[in-house]
Amino acid sequence: MLTWETFGRCVPELAGQVSADGYRPDLVLSVARGGLALGMGLGYALGVKACAMLNVEFYTGVDARLDEPVVLGPGPSPADLAGRRVLVADDVADTGRTLAAVRDLCAPHAAEVRVAVLYDKPGSVVRPDYSWRRTDRWIDFPWSSVEAVVTGSVPA
Repeated sequence: MLTWETFGRCVPELAGQVSADGYRPDLVLSVARGGLALGMGLGYALGVKACAMLNVEFYTGVDARLDEPVVLGPGPSPADLAGRRVLVADDVADTGRTLAAVRDLCAPHAAEVRVAVLYDKPGSVVRPDYSWRRTDRWIDFPWSSVEAVVTGSVPA
């Protein structure tokens, strides 16, 4: 299980990888919901003030998914991405299909798109440019392993 304390250490390490690689993103794009905390942390660590988010639904439960990732708008417009170096942030590259959808959505407009994740799994169809750890195990994140205060479906 990833703890908040460990998360506080892994974000600067991941930002260090990005910086050491010479990549200077103009925009950090967080994949909601799992990538929100990482995107915020990377934005601060890399000195990037332009941050955005894109809500993509794919997982519906533990190891349960839709047939295809579904982008739930709104997200950054093509004008927001135009000519920018974009760093996509998400918690895990599990199947990689969410990351592929986000990357493919951004690529025609952005100058360059790179991906940073906390965990990279061997079965992912997207090999992230930056990852904190590689694993084939299920990961419990501090933001998704607590019991919900409100139960039932809330409209998106």
